[in-house]
Amino acid sequence: MDRALRSRLERRFGDRLAGSVHQRHDETEIRVSAADVADTLRSLHDEPELDFRMLADLAGVDTGTHMQVVYHLWSATTRDWLRVVADGLDRDAPRCPSVTFLWKGAEWMEREAYDMFGILFEGNRDMRRIYMPDEYVSHPLRKDFHLADDASRSPGLGVRPMEDPAPPRDATPATNVRRAVAG
Repeated sequence: MDRALRSRLERRFGDRLAGSVHQRHDETEIRVSAADVADTLRSLHDEPELDFRMLADLAGVDTGTHMQVVYHLWSATTRDWLRVVADGLDRDAPRCPSVTFLWKGAEWMEREAYDMFGILFEGNRDMRRIYMPDEYVSHPLRKDFHLADDASRSPGLGVRPMEDPAPPRDATPATNVRRAVAG
């Protein structure tokens, strides 16, 4: 853990942090509101003592009560990876500012979060689906998304047909995998 990084983050962003700085092993995490994302990330990127030049990942998260956007950043100034969580996005209309003005590669990551979670990134000039067809109306990684044949909502139905294991057609008793039976 880079305790000096923690001190720099608390000193620089203390007024806009939503909670304390968390550290574990080689990861440091801060939480900010969606309204503070653009300014916070710009400072992390541009200020020489921070210098987080690499956006390694951007992901959407559905907590069940609200949405989040999580950014994973790297800097040569520290051994720690920095996780920035934009917290408390409204589930009904999740919106967050785009960071494509800092990292052009964020365009695809934001599109993925939009497609899978429905999070709109204001300022992304190409906000369209990346995996699902354009006419698709749902977002598959949201907690309220269910498949039409979802057995988890009907305990008596058991295994869904698409997950029902079947041996290969040319299998013989000698080539079948034996299953352990609890006894």
